[in-house]
Amino acid sequence: RAAEVTLKERRPLVLAFRETPLSLVQIDNMRRATAAGAVVFPLVPAFYLRPRGLEEIAVQITARILDLLRLPHRLGQRWGTAR
Repeated sequence: RAAEVTLKERRPLVLAFRETPLSLVQIDNMRRATAAGAVVFPLVPAFYLRPRGLEEIAVQITARILDLLRLPHRLGQRWGTAR
């Protein structure tokens, strides 16, 4: 219900998932949620950033989700910025 209200009020909705393999029902529900305006975000580390450990992976994923929700933060490093 909360996700439905979020979409109705045109707020950003990010659905993060980690369980795989996905069933056809899950894939269809993700397609329907995306068509309604949600962002489906798999919790997969960005290894091209060469994280030094689990903490950096957690920070990178959290920062990306906050970006998608348009919330300000000081986590991680944005693409194209100096370290």
